[in-house]
Amino acid sequence: MSLWGGAFNEPSDADLRALQDSIGFDKRMYAVDIEGSVAYAAALSLAGVITDEEAAQIINGLEAVKAEFDEGRFQLQVGDEDIHTAVERRLTELVGAVGGKLHTGRSRNDQVATDLRLWTIDALHQIDSLVGALQEALIAASEPHVETLMPGYTHLQPAQPITAAHWLMSFFWMFARDRARLSDTQSRTEVLPLGSGALAGSPFAINREFLAGQLGFEFVSENSLDAVSDRDYVAEALFAFSLIGVHLSRLAEDLILYSNPAFGYITLNDRYSTGSSLMPQKRNPDPMELARGKAGRLIGNLTGLLTTLKGLPTSYNKDLQEDKEPLFDAVDTLTLILPVITAVLRTLKLNPDRMRAALDESMLATDLADYLVSKGIPFREAHHISGRAVRLASEKGVTLTRLSVDDLHSLSDRFGHDVEAVFDFAASVARRRAQGGTAPDAVREQIARARDWLANEG
Repeated sequence: MSLWGGAFNEPSDADLRALQDSIGFDKRMYAVDIEGSVAYAAALSLAGVITDEEAAQIINGLEAVKAEFDEGRFQLQVGDEDIHTAVERRLTELVGAVGGKLHTGRSRNDQVATDLRLWTIDALHQIDSLVGALQEALIAASEPHVETLMPGYTHLQPAQPITAAHWLMSFFWMFARDRARLSDTQSRTEVLPLGSGALAGSPFAINREFLAGQLGFEFVSENSLDAVSDRDYVAEALFAFSLIGVHLSRLAEDLILYSNPAFGYITLNDRYSTGSSLMPQKRNPDPMELARGKAGRLIGNLTGLLTTLKGLPTSYNKDLQEDKEPLFDAVDTLTLILPVITAVLRTLKLNPDRMRAALDESMLATDLADYLVSKGIPFREAHHISGRAVRLASEKGVTLTRLSVDDLHSLSDRFGHDVEAVFDFAASVARRRAQGGTAPDAVREQIARARDWLANEG
């Protein structure tokens, strides 16, 4: 059975079929294809194009086809070039000629656009749920370490002391933005193309608002030419997925670094580490390396689709068949990696002693400048004086805290014996209590806001 070809004298060449047939990958859309067809049969009945009895026959037949797919009994045949052909072929085998009435006024152009939107909406929900679980794991990992001190870095150089919870929670908000993007993408995906025909609209009195309600779409497309060719939502979904991949890669990079014995800040659970086939001592952070690597794959999917879309003329073109595989691959990739990284976080062991031992007293140089600010010195001048103190300590071959009050007084007469209170890592962290800061109290408030976010926005 073919959905076209009446005007052709010869069948398609086998090599062409191998090139253009999409059943190998679009068969995963069978459920949404059948869902759209059930709604369309009902709309045809409401429009008086088919009888209620014919609609019932078609719908019962479609449900039987779906059951075959669900149970793994559906048998593909040589002529099934795509999921739409396969479903309609099997429907007609089950219900007879009435099955051929289902495609009245409908094109595969608006049919596939509808299918892919429905599939994408489900995928957005699926990925959102997985990212939400990752956020929960970040909170759970953070809560015991609100007062655990560790070095904070900029340019991967020691900068200022922070708390381990503050470090972990920084990723929570990255993923919060990701989930907001998923939600925003969904709102533009919920536009019904069905009823647009091949490009010019339907000649039948199809109630598209009814179709939208049946399929859960919030909006109806305004232009049939645009409706059958719009893949903006696929590009947006791929961008959102790519940025999730980027954030996972950044998290992975930190975990890779901090699990290295040179740092030793964290220890990965044996279940989420691998070994070497040659070196018995090795504990490799392979899940994080794969997360880092797969970010490139996700970005490649987005770049590939944008390149496909950029030169297309108006309406549907066969190039758009290239929209599905990158989307499917991106969803599959995130579905594989997100649960593993979530489990890594849930089983992660932090090593507070190693973190604290890595604190460098030079990280308190900013606190020294802040001390001078409290004595009335403008910050730019205080910054310069503090820098001279760091240089003096280096010249003397001592740490910053080993400079005497007399040494400091030689740099500024504003230094007094109370300067000794500056050289305390916990006090330094505690002073940064403004909202969003690393002070334990501020981080506790941050975690509370994160939980509120999950309850109300997530």
